[in-house]
Amino acid sequence: MKLSDSTDFDERSKPATLKDVAVLAGVSIATVSKALNGREHVRAETRERVQRAAEKLQFSPNALAKGLLAGRTGTVGLLTSDLEGRFSIPVMMGAEDAFGAGSTSVFLCDARGDAIREQHHLRALLGRRVDGLIVVGDTTNSRRSLGHNLPVPVVYAYAPSEDPTDISVISDNVGAGRLAAEHVIACGRSRIAYISGDVGYEAARDRVEGATAALADHGLGFTGDVLYGAWTEGWGRGAVRTLLARHPEIDAILCGSDQIARGALDALREVGRDVPADIAVMGHDNWEQIAAQSRPPLSTIDMNLEEVGRKAAQLLFAAIDGTTEAGVHAVSTRLVSRGSTALVN
Repeated sequence: MKLSDSTDFDERSKPATLKDVAVLAGVSIATVSKALNGREHVRAETRERVQRAAEKLQFSPNALAKGLLAGRTGTVGLLTSDLEGRFSIPVMMGAEDAFGAGSTSVFLCDARGDAIREQHHLRALLGRRVDGLIVVGDTTNSRRSLGHNLPVPVVYAYAPSEDPTDISVISDNVGAGRLAAEHVIACGRSRIAYISGDVGYEAARDRVEGATAALADHGLGFTGDVLYGAWTEGWGRGAVRTLLARHPEIDAILCGSDQIARGALDALREVGRDVPADIAVMGHDNWEQIAAQSRPPLSTIDMNLEEVGRKAAQLLFAAIDGTTEAGVHAVSTRLVSRGSTALVN
């Protein structure tokens, strides 16, 4: 069948539609959709005729139309348990950056740590026919999976899913502990103590694990027991007093968070111990309001949370396209060196 020689289509003042292409090519709208999207079960000569018709009409489906033809809406749901959280917001920012301005719409829902509210938001997002979901946790602890009976792929960020067959993205806390310990060792310290946060947090235990391994690589161990407590400045101050009473010879303190580390700095200053000349202090989180304003400014580990969000978005895009990379994906952290650590001459 030849294309129509009619000039009606060329004289249009409005963009051509799928129906226009179908009329010109002498096929159904469904066949046009299949031909333009590379679907199977379309004869080569039919596909060529549809393509020539589309070119003649200068037919170019917009992004939404292309998505609908592929069974997609160009939207993603971002479900968090802590919208005001210090750690979840950078993850969400990274994810939104990866989605790209204008190319993907993001529906953001805050479950506030409530399982019932989370299910309500989940139903609402699925009702909007989102193409996929990113679930951002409020802590680093593993969380319950949403299951595998959902119609769209899900990626868990910051807090991994308990199900190893899900897709999860986390900050590498074991690697972070190793990085912190390697830094103070490189600064010439060898009598190193550790003040951590709540032992119930996987991140607390993982950071200690990484630091322990790094010390072992250098034939070292912690001076005294690892002290677990709260993620607060008050705990940092009290723990330092305990450490100095038991082990006045320490020359470095690794801390599980920047808040703990700032409390440690306060306590050391109160007893006249110079930082970093006498004792180096290392934090974790790179919380700018705390780390950069401490006295002295605090060396710390940046968790690279925006990269966690970007990685989660990339994995979600891949899953939407049919490539699922199950398991936990760990994003490397980075060292931020400031005045609280220094090389010993």
